[in-house]
Amino acid sequence: METAQLKLVLEAILLAAGRPLNLDQLLGMFDEFARPERSELRAAITLLQEDYAERGIELAEVGGGFRIQIRNRMQEWVGRLWEEKPARYSRALLETLALIAYRQPITRAEIEDVRGVTVSTSIMKTLQERDWVQVVGHRDVPGRPAMYGTTRQFLNYFNLNSLDGLPSLAELRDLSAIGRDLQLDLSDIPGLGLESEDETDAEQSDATAAEHSAVAASEDGNTAILH
Repeated sequence: METAQLKLVLEAILLAAGRPLNLDQLLGMFDEFARPERSELRAAITLLQEDYAERGIELAEVGGGFRIQIRNRMQEWVGRLWEEKPARYSRALLETLALIAYRQPITRAEIEDVRGVTVSTSIMKTLQERDWVQVVGHRDVPGRPAMYGTTRQFLNYFNLNSLDGLPSLAELRDLSAIGRDLQLDLSDIPGLGLESEDETDAEQSDATAAEHSAVAASEDGNTAILH
């Protein structure tokens, strides 16, 4: 198949898929007699990415593969397609997600030690229901507590190809910056109704102190990021 035709086929597949597709999945769309070489597929993807360079959409590579998506700078206008009130997550949830992303694998008790407050069940439930966090093993200590890590969906949602794409710890002056750096406003997901978490007044009053403790612990453990 000529490159020009291969580009058209790939564009149609990725638009119709509605989810990221990796190279093996894309190759599986062709029968064995018309299947391009992996290098040819890569070259066609690169050419498509160049075609989209000056457009409002892009062909991006994320954790799950390749997908055609709206450019981030178009969100101001595209977001107006949804009239529902934007969802908001609490600082406690964002801090918990940041600690899991940077310190994984990490147990719930270890998260609580860093934050200085109890992690509510609703926070862990929300992160798992969103498929951003999963149990990746159990710590070999009494009670064998679950260890948490981020998922491929976490990479896909935050437009990351790997954990290497996370903002460096040196760039994060506080854990609330994780929302900004990962564009975690979630305004494109209407009607989630997650504006508050089951967090006590004591947790709220300790938020600033926990934030500084979390940053210090993250900076000490910056080699713990999994790749």
